[in-house]
Amino acid sequence: MGADTKESLFDGLKILDFTWVGVGPITTKYFADHGANVIKIESVSRLDILRDAAPFKDGIPGINRSQFSGNYNSNKRNLGLNLSLPKTLELVKNIICEWQPDVISESFTPRVMKSWGLDYLSVKNMLPDVIYFSTCLMGQYGPHNNYAGFGNLAGAMAGFYEITGWPDRGPAGPYGAYSDFVNPPIAFGSIVAALDYRERHGIGQHIDLSQYEGAMHFLAPHIMKYNEDGSILGRKGNEDDRMYPHGIFPCLNKKRSLTSTKESWVAIAIEFEYQWEEFSKILRLPASIMSQNLAERKSNRDQIDLLISKWTSQYDSRYIMNLLQSHKIPSGMVQSQSDMWEDPHLDHLDFFQWLEHSEVGPMPYDGLQFTLSKTPGSLTRAQAMIGEHNLEILDEILSISPQEAANLLNEGILEQSF
Repeated sequence: MGADTKESLFDGLKILDFTWVGVGPITTKYFADHGANVIKIESVSRLDILRDAAPFKDGIPGINRSQFSGNYNSNKRNLGLNLSLPKTLELVKNIICEWQPDVISESFTPRVMKSWGLDYLSVKNMLPDVIYFSTCLMGQYGPHNNYAGFGNLAGAMAGFYEITGWPDRGPAGPYGAYSDFVNPPIAFGSIVAALDYRERHGIGQHIDLSQYEGAMHFLAPHIMKYNEDGSILGRKGNEDDRMYPHGIFPCLNKKRSLTSTKESWVAIAIEFEYQWEEFSKILRLPASIMSQNLAERKSNRDQIDLLISKWTSQYDSRYIMNLLQSHKIPSGMVQSQSDMWEDPHLDHLDFFQWLEHSEVGPMPYDGLQFTLSKTPGSLTRAQAMIGEHNLEILDEILSISPQEAANLLNEGILEQSF
């Protein structure tokens, strides 16, 4: 794809983005961060739920003030449309024919795009070599393809909630909408592969990513184990078959600010005997405990956990992390959101970046999730308000005048959140 001749890897790539919430927006943002021209289709009348999700700039709720959706949609232009109207769908089809996007992405259940005449087969008639990316909970085919839902449901159906938590309690589940966070790299790689294939062979394709199926791959070793001997993985807290200690332990919390958490924890994971020996010396554990092997330590975990907790509770979590890491013992402080702002690694990477938002002014945004050596990418545009680029996009693609755009706005075809 000629990366060595481009300022950014995906310069010139055009993406028409119908996705919302997590998987789709995160995926298309990877491309936007590296030069792609991404136009996000969004609606006020059918609002992306993340626009109503905290935290908000200055703590004031508003659909243009959410940092949650903001982090997933920076570097994109925004076209506000009411897709429930036939005239709007004709407008979209004209945009597709005139602009000829390389990639079209959507995250609805299969019936939605088909009902609009914007499914893969319909779009393929307009753009024979289009890369069409679909991602919904259960995929485009099969008996459950029209099950709607979010990533926490996909995570539960794949089995992650059943195995996450304590054995004597109900399922706890992994953080948030699990499948929304594990699937974007899969989607990104698939689209890049499809673009490469099209460049070499001139053929487009339909990529169907079931969020449920994509998440389930992260349980592959346990699925294979079940097929091998019938064993079923259950909840066992932070325990690990090959490591002990392996868990989080309470620490001294020196913070007193209003934004600080009331608790402080450090994660410790010891795999090798030399690590246990070094750890025992730091804690000055009795020789009778220091000499225990993995099986013995596990059988005596209640006593050892108590000794470790007594030691960790005397110190700040960052201090413990740095101390143990200096002795080659895997350890990390459990960071709150406010802790992330003080993380020396993120600070070194200049990870958090401020961009000027059209409504609320300067806002902090998460930086890029990966850096490419020749084409590193950049953050250049804050999340757009809904319909912020209506005039610009319609003039650029369809030569629609401001007066014509105003008429479309009055008809309810165009929408905007300002």
